[in-house]
Amino acid sequence: MKPVNTFKVSSDNYFFIYRFLDLSCITFSLVFVINSNSLEMTQDYIIVALTALVVFLYIAEALNLYQCWRVGRFITVLMTVIAVFISSFIILFGIGVWLENSFHFPSYVLSTWFLVSFLSCFTWRILKHQWSVVRSKLGINLRKMAILGATSTGADLYHEISHCDELGFDFVGFFDDRKTDRLPKGLTVISDISKCIHDAKNGDIDVLFIALPISAEKRIAEIINLLSDTTVDVYVVPAFMLSDVMHGRLTHIGQIDALSIFESPYLGSKILLKRFEDIAVSLIAIILLSPVYILIAITLKLTSPGPVLFKQSRYGLRGETISVLKFRSMAVMESDEKVKQATKDDKRVTAFGAFLRRNSLDELPQFFNVLMGDMSVVGPRPHAVSHNEEYRKLIQFYMLRHHVKPGITGWAQVSGWRGETDTLDKMQKRVEFDLYYILQWSIWFDLKILMLTILTCLKSANTY
Repeated sequence: MKPVNTFKVSSDNYFFIYRFLDLSCITFSLVFVINSNSLEMTQDYIIVALTALVVFLYIAEALNLYQCWRVGRFITVLMTVIAVFISSFIILFGIGVWLENSFHFPSYVLSTWFLVSFLSCFTWRILKHQWSVVRSKLGINLRKMAILGATSTGADLYHEISHCDELGFDFVGFFDDRKTDRLPKGLTVISDISKCIHDAKNGDIDVLFIALPISAEKRIAEIINLLSDTTVDVYVVPAFMLSDVMHGRLTHIGQIDALSIFESPYLGSKILLKRFEDIAVSLIAIILLSPVYILIAITLKLTSPGPVLFKQSRYGLRGETISVLKFRSMAVMESDEKVKQATKDDKRVTAFGAFLRRNSLDELPQFFNVLMGDMSVVGPRPHAVSHNEEYRKLIQFYMLRHHVKPGITGWAQVSGWRGETDTLDKMQKRVEFDLYYILQWSIWFDLKILMLTILTCLKSANTY
């Protein structure tokens, strides 16, 4: 799996219109629902409506709903809309239950309002997307775009552009001074760099992406200087492998611009959103699973001597050591200083312990770790401290897993990389999937992983 670049750009010029359309859809949907049910617009409805707008905007910003559409696939935008509405509905429903005696807001009104608002916001985005597709096919208001530098970075850029009709680009071609035998396979160069600059000055190019190697810094500066005498929109695409780093995001330190390379995805409001998800899911899980906790505890006491729970030291957020709870599944405890992974037919595993491990029931106490803030419901699985120290020397970017909290389940686990990692390749693959999760994190992605986890637990061939 090749990680997708997450280099963030500035918001679309129409960001205000997008927000206005969403807020208008939500507001008029409430008016429609109230009128359809022959109700009156009371003060309670107005207060709830204002609260809903604030909650919606907060979550929309946290999930980058209004990030420029021109950097992602349309399906991603739609999935984000779904995630924003589901999260908003859960929060509003929770507020409604909490303030049930203070406000009169029937649940059927909230449900209908949510559905109509969602359909409205969904519909205008689909219409906008369809117009963009039609405009592209008819050649209406397209901008002539070229890529200067037939590099692997330029090829990746072209691949993304060719799948995005909404960009409104008419691709002119690649420009490069190098000979054909030095170019990546499959790329066709139409002319050299001097011809590109000539075309730009003549108005034959509207948008130009410079994708030269970072070693060509002086050459890039010369090209930019020559292009300053044109009206072309010029972008420099970082030629180092952004797909191999943790995060790419423009940030500001005072008056200085900086590009973050290794950074946690949970910044600003996203920290609160992720924590809210963890608290909500862990509380629900603990309440629903309380009979299971009691049954497992009793069975453990009856089937083998020793404690019901035991703690293992693991690396948590930022590499800090945490104590992870588990139901005991082995007859012999071991020190983390020299940990041997459980294997198939491991004699240390008790009969009931094997059942617990096979169905991942030994990890259920970790919902308490989540509630306490040491772990997340979804995230990279925590490894033994000794394994961390071993693999951080063998696998590049291994420790980047600890830019987020470890999880009870993760993208690697539901993708088939769960259980024993008896080879370096297996651990490498698990880390690759963990980093992909961190790069692509969203509430929607977490919900997808939770659903897949339930299915995966029913098929546990690699866990002993």
